Amino acid sequence: MILWGVFVGALLGWCIAGLEEWGVIVGGLLGIGAGWALRLVVRNEIAQTRGRLRLEIQQEVRNALELGLDLPTQPKPAPLTAERPVSQVARPAMPEPAYKADEPASDAANASVAAATPASPLVPRAPAPPGIVQTALSAAMAWLVGGNTIVRIGLLILFVGLSFLARYAAAAGLFPVELRLALVVAVGIALLVVGFRTRDRKREFSLLLQGAGIATIYLTVFAAARLFEVVPMLAAFALMVIVCAMSCALALLQKAQSLAATAFIGGFAVPLLLAGEGGSALTLFGYYTLLNLAVLAFAYLRSWRFVTLIGFFGTFGVATLWGLTSYAPADFPTAQFFLIVSVLIYVAAATFYTRNTPGPLGRVVDTTMLFGPALAGFGLEVGLVQHIPFGSAFAALGFAALYLVMAAILIKRGRTELRVLNEAMLTIGVGFVTLAIPLALGARWTSSAWAVEGAGAFWIGMRQARWMPRLFGMLLQAIAAFILLADPSVSSVALPFIDPAFVGAMLIALAALATAWWLRQPLPHSGSKWAVRYASIEQQLGKPAFLFGFAFWWLALAAEIRRVTPAAIAGGSALPVIPIVLQPLLMMLAYVGSAALFAEGGRKLRWPVATWPARVTLLPLVLAFCAQSLMQQHSLYAWHWPIWVVALAVHYWLLFREERQDAADRDPSLSLLHRGVHVGGVWLLAAMIADCLWLGIDRGALWNTSWAGVVFLVSAVSALLLLTLWAAAAPRDRGRGTRWPLQVHAIDYGWFAALPIAALAFLGSLGTALLASGATAPLPYIPLLNPIDLTLMLSVGVLLLWRRTVLAATPPVPGSGWLRGREALVALALLSFVILNTIWLRIAHHMIGVPWTGTALLESFVVQMGIAILWTLLALGLMLYAHRQSNRVMWLAGAGLLGLVVIKLLVVDLSNEGGAVRIVTFMVVGILMLVVGYFAPLPPKNAVRPIAEGAPA
Repeated sequence: MILWGVFVGALLGWCIAGLEEWGVIVGGLLGIGAGWALRLVVRNEIAQTRGRLRLEIQQEVRNALELGLDLPTQPKPAPLTAERPVSQVARPAMPEPAYKADEPASDAANASVAAATPASPLVPRAPAPPGIVQTALSAAMAWLVGGNTIVRIGLLILFVGLSFLARYAAAAGLFPVELRLALVVAVGIALLVVGFRTRDRKREFSLLLQGAGIATIYLTVFAAARLFEVVPMLAAFALMVIVCAMSCALALLQKAQSLAATAFIGGFAVPLLLAGEGGSALTLFGYYTLLNLAVLAFAYLRSWRFVTLIGFFGTFGVATLWGLTSYAPADFPTAQFFLIVSVLIYVAAATFYTRNTPGPLGRVVDTTMLFGPALAGFGLEVGLVQHIPFGSAFAALGFAALYLVMAAILIKRGRTELRVLNEAMLTIGVGFVTLAIPLALGARWTSSAWAVEGAGAFWIGMRQARWMPRLFGMLLQAIAAFILLADPSVSSVALPFIDPAFVGAMLIALAALATAWWLRQPLPHSGSKWAVRYASIEQQLGKPAFLFGFAFWWLALAAEIRRVTPAAIAGGSALPVIPIVLQPLLMMLAYVGSAALFAEGGRKLRWPVATWPARVTLLPLVLAFCAQSLMQQHSLYAWHWPIWVVALAVHYWLLFREERQDAADRDPSLSLLHRGVHVGGVWLLAAMIADCLWLGIDRGALWNTSWAGVVFLVSAVSALLLLTLWAAAAPRDRGRGTRWPLQVHAIDYGWFAALPIAALAFLGSLGTALLASGATAPLPYIPLLNPIDLTLMLSVGVLLLWRRTVLAATPPVPGSGWLRGREALVALALLSFVILNTIWLRIAHHMIGVPWTGTALLESFVVQMGIAILWTLLALGLMLYAHRQSNRVMWLAGAGLLGLVVIKLLVVDLSNEGGAVRIVTFMVVGILMLVVGYFAPLPPKNAVRPIAEGAPA
């Protein structure tokens, strides 16, 4: 309830405050109070209701007992109330008594059941799980109060107090420096002695005191040498060596990792606590080197991972901090030597840990210590050698040599339990070799080398039945592809097929295609748990690998098509080898040709995935046509039409090959894709017809005439007419002599492809009729013989022909039933009505001089007169035809049109007072209506011949 109150209150507060953040906070706080109060009210109401029910149940039980009813007993009856328990005494069975008139039987029965039902025990609610903050605080408190809490708190306080004391004494000058340092050392030694003497009785107490003593001695020796310079550096280092050796001996003697960890934490913290200005890099790194040698000794003798991690993070963390704040070029030799030594130490420590740590599946590999020196060390090395040409590349080769040599040494020993460590070091070494390539070469050459390297790694893993090299090889190929795609620049090379873009993409393609070929069948593996899991995934990667390779095959060809030649003169611009307007078409041809090549190879090699690109060749055709249109180019240009002819021929040849293959090899799920490709090809060809017509308009400079206005409509009507004459009638002869593609796709061409074109022709005709003014320059305007009127009449005729042809097909075309209804005929009739009216409007515009605007046409009484006469003539013709056919419905439609004419005369034409046009209009319409009444009276009802349902009209 409270949570809902917070939510609702925050939402309302946010809305009331105008979507300000403070509204959420205030509303949430108010919601807490409201939710809490509402919860109290609800709980009080529930408690009162339960009390009333309890009293009612008690009363019903008493009534039942008075009537002598048997109540079921329970082994341990639960009292109904705490104040007055009901005794449950077994009674002899008695006949069912008659109930009182005012006590329903159901109420008594319910009371007995309620009384007999034992009270449900209260189940305590499980506590909510702790949050992240609560978990962290609990962990911190567990460390603080776990074990000997007093000792831990005391050591912390003591250590801090000693630090403050040393600083205060140094600032006040109370005692000589030597005496102060000696006292601190004495305290540290005392802690060590007391701790060591109590090691058998109180081990935890002993280890804590010894760790504090070691840290105190570290602090004092380093301060004596660094801050106060009372001890020479060599002597300080000697003392620190002794302290390290002593702490190592104590830890090994007592087998206490915590003691070693405490000693090393204090040792690595000394330079951070007492760091000064202008310190010597040699001193700092020499000190850390001694500590690291001690860490290495522990790693050799014990598998104490925590100690090694303390040394690793302390060393490389301080080295990174020093490099960012204090590094100078003069420190390069010292820093380089220290970095090399540190990396060697921790690579050896990782090896020792694996050797000393058995596991259920072999020796355990510490991934942090294995990969950590490589990553951290290489990062620091790059910072050191950034001023050296190709320094990063040589650094990568150095790390590669280190890990490869270590892998070779371990492999030579032939210990099977170290196989995981061997493979990991080999992987790191190969990774650094791979990394050296981009650091020394450009991105495109890098991608080339990595792709080849990835294919080689996959081949080795396949030959050796090892899954990790195969996975590494595929990942390397993916990274190579990403690097190549990240550089979209165009190559500038004089000679063909040698530019980095082409070579890089082609090598990636060949590597991926080779990998896909190897993945045609399941590859062997070691049989381990991880190998089995990976094998189930690897079996699904063959097809994606081929598609990946084919994509980069096409990208390589596209890069060569986009290649530019270097500038002929200094400062000049590079020139494309192939004109930009032809590049999209050649890329399209490159895809279609490559798809045909791989499809044939896939059929011969029984490699089905190689035929997949051939199934979507329509897509590059459409994209190339769109690109051509955006660049204002046309398919009939000099170099364009041969490319289109070849591309379309290859496209349909691939379709033919795909659909003519043996039935045993045909995939039934591809039928829908093939149908879509055939239908899409029709639409593309219709668009190309329009493009050819637009080129003619452009060459004739007819963009401001009606010739340009009917280009779209003419292309749609032409395509619909061709489909009607060629494919729409084919289903009636299907299976009897028809050839491909009509043998299979006649319905797709005649119905699915033609239906959207018919809809476009209908809408285009409507829009052309309403908007086109009929300008026919340079030819004169001739009514009914101009491009607009001819195209519109042709459109209506083709639509009627297509409808009749589809309805006449046998067997019936699925989904074409709506063409048989009156709705389709009404739509065509309305289109014809609009066309006839706009023909008169164009005549008035060109022959009479009425401006081609909506206002001018509506205000012209001549135009209105013509419309009235036209509507009357149409009504006359419709009613005469209906009278001869005895079609009462059609006659009534004509009569309705006449009614519209009468309304128009009264509303529009009557306002032309004294005009001759009004006289002519009324006279002509009146005479025509008389003719209708004389020659076409209303057919009798019994003569109505309705249109049969399902018959074409």
